[in-house]
Amino acid sequence: MNRLALRSEEFLAGAEDYGVSDWIPDEAPLSMPTQNFDDSVIVAPVRTTPARIALRRWLLVAMTVTLTGLAALTPWILYSRHGFDRLEVMGFGLFLVLIASISCWFSNAAIGLWVLTTNREQDDLDFSPHPPAPQTRTALLMPLYNEDAHTALGRLAKIDAGLARLGVSDAFDLFVLSDTNKAPALMTEQAAFAGLRLRAHSQAFYRHREKNTEKKAGNITDWVRRFGGAYEFMVVLDADSTMAGETLLRLVDAMERNPRIGLIQTAPVIVKASTLFARVSQFSVRLYGRVAAAGLAWWTGSEGSYWGHNAILRTQAFAEASGLPHLEGKRPFGGHILSHDVVETPPTLTDFIRREHRWCQGNLQHMALLFSPGLSFASRTQLFMGVLAYVASALWFSALVTGLAIELQYPVDWSSFFYFLNPQFSPFMLASLLSGVLLMGPKVMGAALVLSRPRERRAFGGGKRVVSGMMAEIAMSAILAPILMVANTVSVVKIMSGQDAGWHAQQRDADGITWGDAFRSMRWQMGAGLAFVAALSFRPDLICFFVPIVGPLLLSPVIAVWTSRRASGVAFARRGWLVTPSGDEESAAPMVIHGPARPNPLADDAKVRALRALQNA
Repeated sequence: MNRLALRSEEFLAGAEDYGVSDWIPDEAPLSMPTQNFDDSVIVAPVRTTPARIALRRWLLVAMTVTLTGLAALTPWILYSRHGFDRLEVMGFGLFLVLIASISCWFSNAAIGLWVLTTNREQDDLDFSPHPPAPQTRTALLMPLYNEDAHTALGRLAKIDAGLARLGVSDAFDLFVLSDTNKAPALMTEQAAFAGLRLRAHSQAFYRHREKNTEKKAGNITDWVRRFGGAYEFMVVLDADSTMAGETLLRLVDAMERNPRIGLIQTAPVIVKASTLFARVSQFSVRLYGRVAAAGLAWWTGSEGSYWGHNAILRTQAFAEASGLPHLEGKRPFGGHILSHDVVETPPTLTDFIRREHRWCQGNLQHMALLFSPGLSFASRTQLFMGVLAYVASALWFSALVTGLAIELQYPVDWSSFFYFLNPQFSPFMLASLLSGVLLMGPKVMGAALVLSRPRERRAFGGGKRVVSGMMAEIAMSAILAPILMVANTVSVVKIMSGQDAGWHAQQRDADGITWGDAFRSMRWQMGAGLAFVAALSFRPDLICFFVPIVGPLLLSPVIAVWTSRRASGVAFARRGWLVTPSGDEESAAPMVIHGPARPNPLADDAKVRALRALQNA
């Protein structure tokens, strides 16, 4: 501790000599009032909503209801033959909720495929292929919280280099907004920023908060209230974000030409995944993500959800509308409103489950906002879908338990055990096929889109690799699904019982977890698997139906260790599985970039020594 204190004193002295006071620009305050959802009643749709948006939404509803009805017809007929008992009513109700959500997702993907194949994705907002230089100033904001600073700022340097290549550096300022509260991480972070600022083409600024009030949302709010008045637009990044300079120019140009638009967001994809678990997420988002995003954008219009980063916002409009109030009560449902990014990929299954617990709390907290009069119906619908994303796991688990409880009332029937060896066309098979189509349909649509475009097909390594990658992803998703079902069910139960998930720094890179961590993290999964085994001992004829659920649960520690290793990801890639376009595999750019630098602010040897001390701290 004494050595750390001495290093801290040396670091701070060096930082003062270097000129840390210049790291913060002159303040340009901007009022950002706290909103009151009860008073801010929306009386008319936003003017930028696309024409006939109501018709689009009714189409989605009609498709969802039709598919739900078709899928529900078979269990209704089977149960109603002898009348519904209480367990059957419960089971059918759970099935309806689950199949309705799956039908909605399928319908959304089908709409997205139509939008993309007919080149309608830019009908509502025409982006210029060759935008002119910006006429306004834009701030690029990168919030940090105990992150790997060299890697994060290396990405920011890459963005800066892209803007410099286009000759528009003077129109953008870089801001690193630190909430870091660990001394070693803070020292490294500030040293890394010193190097970035020395070489950056755009102006680079750094602000550190001693108290991370309201977490990431509070970090952005603090910047808006202190510096937002100097910028027409702001682009919010994440620690693992990167954006092409051309994309930033198109976003700024679209905002300048459409003064009534407050936010335009990109469809983020995952890049640079190394472990097998992360590669599964990367492949699924890269291959299927556009279809889902295009469908969502088509029917939500100007009332879509903000995904958290890689978006441009009109600063004044954001300040006027986005001051989040505190909710009544204690955590996890009270206090400040939690926010999180939609596209993030932890490297391991255990890291993913920890992150999902925090996201689950944020989504369940939004239940308090569902009936606020200040929200539109579309906004309420999206909040409800966010809640359902996690509650669905608990409903699925309940449906499995209920279904097994129903079957335990009947004697062993070995004909069902051999059903898969001698399948027959029946209402059960019809319902199974339809459910499979609804589940796999969005994945097949995404693959079909890539296969229909020669350039994209070649980027993925050819049609064979697209198909083999899709099959590998489906298999891996099927293995992981029961594990995540139990994890999310546990999260829902913990949060509903009042346990706060907290806020921890996210691990964005790893190579393997220990067996001890795997067994500790998967204790609930193994317990659930053993409980199913105990129940199935009374109906062993049902084993074939439950193996896809029970198997992954019992083997969850093995699966967690296997998918956490980079070697497993490399092995899949060598076989042509889960391969994405080559640009996705590039490592993070080094923090020191090449090319002409800004004028050197270090005028004497003392300051050069100070900078070196910072970089070696």
